[in-house]
Amino acid sequence: MSPRESSYRLVNRSLLKELMGRTGTGQSITIRDLAARAGCSSTTIGNLLKGHQECVVASTAHAMCRVIGVDTLILFTPTGRSVPVPAGEISPTLRAAV
Repeated sequence: MSPRESSYRLVNRSLLKELMGRTGTGQSITIRDLAARAGCSSTTIGNLLKGHQECVVASTAHAMCRVIGVDTLILFTPTGRSVPVPAGEISPTLRAAV
């Protein structure tokens, strides 16, 4: 994660799962396929679905939504002053900068 790239928080795990079951094309998509097409790890997608991870970098959020076929703000909200990143999800690079 680049120190300049913002983070997005998943709004609703159940909605992500539901949308994976019927993407914009009407087809379902697996965790592995979504990860491959969005350019992230299947662990990231799995962790989001299980609630072990709440945030991803902006490029991952945008890519996931593009693959699923929805606007980014349907599934994610940008973090920042009003939506803080959970402390456990701050990268060591960002932590050192703060």
